[in-house]
Amino acid sequence: MPDILVQALPAAALFAMVTSITPGPNNTMLLASGVNFGLKRTVPHMLGISVGVALLSLAVGLGLAQAFERLPWLYTVLETASVVYLLYLAWKIGTSSSVQMRQGERRPMRFHEAIAFQWINPKAWMMVLTAATTIHLHASLSLNAALMAMVFIVIGLPCIAVWAAFGMSLRRFLADPRWLRVFNITMAVLLVLSLYPIVAHFFA
Repeated sequence: MPDILVQALPAAALFAMVTSITPGPNNTMLLASGVNFGLKRTVPHMLGISVGVALLSLAVGLGLAQAFERLPWLYTVLETASVVYLLYLAWKIGTSSSVQMRQGERRPMRFHEAIAFQWINPKAWMMVLTAATTIHLHASLSLNAALMAMVFIVIGLPCIAVWAAFGMSLRRFLADPRWLRVFNITMAVLLVLSLYPIVAHFFA
């Protein structure tokens, strides 16, 4: 194993753990999904997040970050799309009112939807852009991105699973529709608050 990888791997693992387990759009939605749908039905959502972040890390390492530097309006479009979609998700979570759902009424986020969501998730972009510029697991930018993508999957997946599992543990307590309503509205508010970095950037 190259010396550079041995030296940087602990920092990469710590970065992936801290950024994956701290609150953000993904974990807020996993917590709500664990409450409303249970852990088993939330697994595709969790896997989609891990794969989506890994693919985003690869894309940044292969030159997407440079494209944003040359065409900054592309990043503005991404930020705008993030705000619109996260507000929509907040509304969907906030209007949920029952743990027991009739077939076809509501469902957890699917695997491919969770992958796609990472491309407009501001926290995911922060994670991969910071990792690409500060963590050096390999001298090659593309191999560095690939290695960091693997770290995000290995370290990040158990971290985000904690949120879904915690949500499932709250199901019995939130079986009362009144408390579930309060919980979902709180999750919706937290999701909206996660937009603060983007809003602050707009008005900076």
